[in-house]
Amino acid sequence: MKPMRKASRRQNSDWALEVFDKAPFVTVSMCRPDGTPYGLPLSLVRKDNTTFYFHCAGDGEKIDCLINNPIVSLSAVSKCTPVFEEDKLNYTEHYRSAIAVGRCTQVEDRSEKIEALRLLCERFLPKHMEHFQEAIARSLDRTTVIKITLTEPPVGKCKQ
Repeated sequence: MKPMRKASRRQNSDWALEVFDKAPFVTVSMCRPDGTPYGLPLSLVRKDNTTFYFHCAGDGEKIDCLINNPIVSLSAVSKCTPVFEEDKLNYTEHYRSAIAVGRCTQVEDRSEKIEALRLLCERFLPKHMEHFQEAIARSLDRTTVIKITLTEPPVGKCKQ
């Protein structure tokens, strides 16, 4: 077996960001005010190499956690397939995964909020963009948008 070539940190970061882009959801893990863990799958969109967004209600457990401690961990799997390797009589899993750490802030700027919601709609409902302006007019003021800024480069792994 040939030794694996170690990817540079930059290559790994770019590859990890692609995993986040392809994942149907990203698990965002945070801490409750009492210190216990709280993780949930969210529909995130990436703006650039360090910025992600999601939207939510303006109150609830997620917001309580982020007010108490804005540091979160992101985890995504974009491909996961159970495999039986006949030649080795081995059960395994082929996967692509990524993790990252970031800091959350609530988006207050109206234009950034609209941009984030547009990115979310373009990612998850691109065929319905003709209704975007109407939805913004109706619900922008009651929609909370959270920005996650990565505090370290993301890391990815795969087995195929």
